[in-house]
Amino acid sequence: MTVRARHHLVSPLLASILTTACVALPSPGKNVAAPEENLAATVHPEIWPRADWPYPEDASVEARIDAIIARMTIEEKVGQVIQADIASVTPEEARRYHLGSILNGGNSAPENDEFAPPGEWLALADAFYDASVDTSGDRTAVPIIWGTDAVHGHSNIVGATIFPHNVGLGAMRDPDLIERIAEATALELRSTGMEWTFAPTITVPQDGRWGRAYEGYSQDPAIVASYVGRFIQGLQGKPGDQPILSGPHVLASTKHFLADGGTDQGRDQGDAKISETELRDIHGSPYVPAINAGVQTIMASFSSWNGEKITGHKGLLTDVLKQRMRFGGFIVSDWNAHGQILGCTNASCPQAINAGLDMYMAPDTWKPLYNSLLEQAKSGIVPMDRLEDAVANILRVKIRAGLFEAGRPSDRPYSGRFELLGSADHRALAREAVRKSLVLIKNDKQLLPLKPDSNILVAGDGADDISRASGGWTLTWQGTGIGNDKFPGATSIWQGIQDAVTAAGGTARHAPDGSFVDKPDAAIVIFGEMPYAEFQGDLKTLQLKPELKGPLATMRKLKAQGVPVVAVFLTGRPLWTNPEINASDAFVTAWLPGSEGGGVADMLFRKTDGNIAHEFQGRLGFAWPMTADAKGPRLFDLGYGLTTPSASDLGTLSEASGVVNEEASAGLFFDKGLPTASWSLLVSDGQSDRTRITTTPAEAIGGRVQVRAVDHLTQEGARQFISGGGGPTVVELVTHAPIDVSRETNGDVLLLITMRYDKRSSAPVKLSMRCGDGCGGEIAPAALNTLDVGKWQTVGVPIKCFANAGADVRKLDAPFQISTTGSIDFSLSRVALGTVADTILGCE
Repeated sequence: MTVRARHHLVSPLLASILTTACVALPSPGKNVAAPEENLAATVHPEIWPRADWPYPEDASVEARIDAIIARMTIEEKVGQVIQADIASVTPEEARRYHLGSILNGGNSAPENDEFAPPGEWLALADAFYDASVDTSGDRTAVPIIWGTDAVHGHSNIVGATIFPHNVGLGAMRDPDLIERIAEATALELRSTGMEWTFAPTITVPQDGRWGRAYEGYSQDPAIVASYVGRFIQGLQGKPGDQPILSGPHVLASTKHFLADGGTDQGRDQGDAKISETELRDIHGSPYVPAINAGVQTIMASFSSWNGEKITGHKGLLTDVLKQRMRFGGFIVSDWNAHGQILGCTNASCPQAINAGLDMYMAPDTWKPLYNSLLEQAKSGIVPMDRLEDAVANILRVKIRAGLFEAGRPSDRPYSGRFELLGSADHRALAREAVRKSLVLIKNDKQLLPLKPDSNILVAGDGADDISRASGGWTLTWQGTGIGNDKFPGATSIWQGIQDAVTAAGGTARHAPDGSFVDKPDAAIVIFGEMPYAEFQGDLKTLQLKPELKGPLATMRKLKAQGVPVVAVFLTGRPLWTNPEINASDAFVTAWLPGSEGGGVADMLFRKTDGNIAHEFQGRLGFAWPMTADAKGPRLFDLGYGLTTPSASDLGTLSEASGVVNEEASAGLFFDKGLPTASWSLLVSDGQSDRTRITTTPAEAIGGRVQVRAVDHLTQEGARQFISGGGGPTVVELVTHAPIDVSRETNGDVLLLITMRYDKRSSAPVKLSMRCGDGCGGEIAPAALNTLDVGKWQTVGVPIKCFANAGADVRKLDAPFQISTTGSIDFSLSRVALGTVADTILGCE
């Protein structure tokens, strides 16, 4: 059955879960539709299920909240509903502005050191806490709360256990193990003094093109719903009278409410163009067990429903979530998501709090937002009772947590116990999760499991790379460019295989290109996606990017040499891999297994006595595509997965991708010395004399600029620009179809320029982005003109630098312009958007 055919079904498992939870949901076969199914953004709360919030109203708690609010100034109330990122706020500023919360974003860390040791995280937690409870000047002391994206373990901290991403955990079908993983994650969080994680992600992805699909357990809401309550219980403990922080627990936050996994074409932060019943039955159903489990916070989605941003949707946030579903915690927004609401900016958005939002995540815009919100509260644009209601919701969660009595983070139970990070017990738990999450797709002639006392070749480009096995949201936002040395105590897949084989008396060799001297008994080829997070992972078609398809040739070569091939696929989603399946004798989907590569090795080999060590039990949580067309037919249905004794007979699969063009990398403007599709390379004087460069050698501006092809990585993989000065010289990449990079700007993405100075300019060098005639932003970072001569390097500039300088990033027709009035000799190889650079320039 296709995904589309499943949309309007309530599975028996989901019905069972909801019935057990005592919620009022229409039974299968008697689905009650909304009065209007014309894809409007209007909700009908009466058709939504009722959840059972487990915390009864406590008169003493309410009296305490009233007393605190009565003491608070309006400035303190406004500060309480704002959350700032640690990269953009100091403890003293948090004190001065009475901030209620801080977070560490994907690339934020103490002293901007993403690999800071755990002690520095704990010290910073103390500093912010101390600032928040300072009562000097008759301040009202309200402890600050720290939120972090511990989405697959405490994954911002060096040495922590990195569990498989949710796409793998969903394949386990094991709620008991899910709860134990949450318990381990909570302990590791507590060791560094943090008390709140933005997890679990309970999205129900419906399109594998979405760059966050791996954050969902399954496309089936029943599978997602079966995990939610157990994971929250593992993080928070069972709801009761005792403060949450009195035990080995932290606060949870389900995300993203609502339908972030149902957007059109799988576009991150996009629009879910679906009916209200589909919104309710697919994307809303996991929130029932979440509320029943007492989840303390819920994060509103960046995305829209039928054109209206969720973060500003009063019907969903207030009428449905708070009133109909009886959620009794607080709602926090996503990263500057309020700025995307119609009529709002990052600096001003009363619409969000008036719709029911309780806490603004305003990481780098918190100060102007504070100022505008303060004025709006004083003028009545934000009613005082709504502001105080939001503050009360936040205080209620802090009281349930026991935050007022918990003391400094370093004085709390489990704080400073850094031996909990990556402990043997937690690594064993992660290894078990890896074993249970792997899905056996193909096993011709029962090739797997292999005999460990064999001659094993390990090939492909993903074997000895823990970062790649871990995916995004690992130490950094995108999880890229991180060496194995940043994962102390972890095991790569190659290391796991080598350990298993050598312990049994066999031999193992690692050769990414598949080369060998002595013919191996079998080859294990590890390949797949590179790490990514959020919109950086959005795809147009369901296939690997062209630069990641090299291991296919290795598989074909090995098979032609008579070597049995086991393919191990690292991926955040099912992708069209028919050629790789054909080129292998056994095919295993390992998803994004994390730091315990030994778990992959466990499934590939028998015991030394010949018996099976561990049986494959993973089953697809998402249907597998037959082609690269996201709307095309399915090769394997939801739930497919071979068991270890099984032998497959897939025959030869069609290798027609079903799409016209290969997947193009989004945000790539210039590569290997050439503009990509729809882009043109121009050299001009900044006025009327413009030359489009299509061949080399070439001249421009009346012969004042020479353009040549030079080598970089590949033959003629770059273009050299030589100008003798005498007037302005502008090299730019332009298009007739302007692009919108507002998502990227909000996400702190960089403009990446891979270049080499052959001779520095005799005048300042400027960078700019253009957004049409008379529109643009120009910066002149001094460091740009001091780069080493003769050295290729990738220079990064935050896109927000250009936005701050005046560029409208929603309509860029020239996202890259480099100019000078002096003589210059430089070469250019690549221009793209991304997050990894050798040198990051400032916004001067």
